[in-house]
Amino acid sequence: MEEILKKSATEQSKALRNKEISAVELAEATFKRIDEVEPKIKAFNSLTKETAMETAKKVDEKIAKGEELPLLAGIPLVLKDNMNLVGSKTTASSKILENFVSPYNATITDKLLNNLVPIVAKANLDEFAMGSSNENSAFNEVHNPWNLSKVPGGSSGGSAASVAACEATLSLGSDTGGSIRLPASFCGIVGMKPTYGRVSRYGLIAFASSLDQIGPFARTVEDAANLLQVISGLDPKDSTSLDVPVEDYSKSLNNDIKGRKIGVIKELMGEGLSDDVRKAIEMAIETYKKQGAEIVEISLPTLKYSIGIYYILATAECSSNLARFDGVRYGHRCADASCLLDMYTKTRAEGFGPEVKRRIMLGTYALSSGYYDAYYKKAQQMRRLVKEDFDKAFTQVDALISPTCPNTAFDIGARTEDPLAMYLTDIATISANLAGIPGISIPAGFDADGMPIGLQILTPQLKEADLFNFSYKFEQEHDYYKQIANV
Repeated sequence: MEEILKKSATEQSKALRNKEISAVELAEATFKRIDEVEPKIKAFNSLTKETAMETAKKVDEKIAKGEELPLLAGIPLVLKDNMNLVGSKTTASSKILENFVSPYNATITDKLLNNLVPIVAKANLDEFAMGSSNENSAFNEVHNPWNLSKVPGGSSGGSAASVAACEATLSLGSDTGGSIRLPASFCGIVGMKPTYGRVSRYGLIAFASSLDQIGPFARTVEDAANLLQVISGLDPKDSTSLDVPVEDYSKSLNNDIKGRKIGVIKELMGEGLSDDVRKAIEMAIETYKKQGAEIVEISLPTLKYSIGIYYILATAECSSNLARFDGVRYGHRCADASCLLDMYTKTRAEGFGPEVKRRIMLGTYALSSGYYDAYYKKAQQMRRLVKEDFDKAFTQVDALISPTCPNTAFDIGARTEDPLAMYLTDIATISANLAGIPGISIPAGFDADGMPIGLQILTPQLKEADLFNFSYKFEQEHDYYKQIANV
């Protein structure tokens, strides 16, 4: 039974339709696997067994009646614990929401349940999705399935580690500055951030509203494409949701890429790149050349400013968004306040961890009187220039490639005392969020220590079909996606 858990969602779907396995058996095998490896990985904040088994039974009923199954029906999936599932805890891995139970579903949750996708657990993350290593969780550090002494990447570390450890076939994360692509790279799986507005954010706990986007994790490009198809679409409850048709992304996966142009981002191939990562990206370039693609070097001059721009805009938005966690309406409230202001202060001091406090203070400073124009307004103007750099690049090429991260997964604790070194982990991923374009990280090899390396591919807004096409063509030339961590 454990072998079926190593299969892709496409293969599991086929097994369900052919009645080689039932959805209930698949869900039970998943929970058995979770029991075995979860003590080592610590990927989850809570299990949602009742919901998962209920959904699996509905799938089996449909199969018994000979009815058509929706896409991904019966495939075990994990939600990042900043997405609402009614009746389950949604904590954002923060003490301030430790006992908060969701009173409603996120839009993506409704879409999954309507497609009869069993949701098996809520995944651990950096508190309020703020971090690059998943060490900022108020509950547990998540461990990388390839090496338990290494970080899984953040902030969606639990979502990525669970798929890499076969605790689920699929998962969802949120990406504000690389929080899907970075863990995908560190954990050796596929992780994809859609175009801003492609997927509804209703029911996602907001970190930075102009940057956040929900996206899929999977072990294959095809599975990620199918999961994006399920969760995409216009949502009247989210004013930033785009009114564009949902494509069948799987149809264009194997399109010929001969003659298409791929740009290599010059600024991300320079200093600070580990030798193993450089070799992997050079090998990827050769793979695309063999397939007939034309390789062009592309410069993005404003990319070097992206970390500074991001940490002004993201912290400003987090400072505003997290003001709602004050102990008045929901979440933690301190026990011994002398007045309302004292209650606010003590509640937030007790409820938020150090990284969240750091970012709230940075953001409040950037928005404060006398500094607004110098920081926030200037960062917004620079953000526009970052987008213009991408617009210009995409007049010359169909896609851009780079390393997802200059290095592979580092040791737990290695960067916790140096926030700046931690922030620089996201140097390759942040600019895509600033520009609102889609990006993906796919497995591209291993370093000398056997840790996964990620290849990042970027395309223009709403060109997800091209993104999956370029990813699939690379994936099918290599067997990296078939290699599974031995936990």
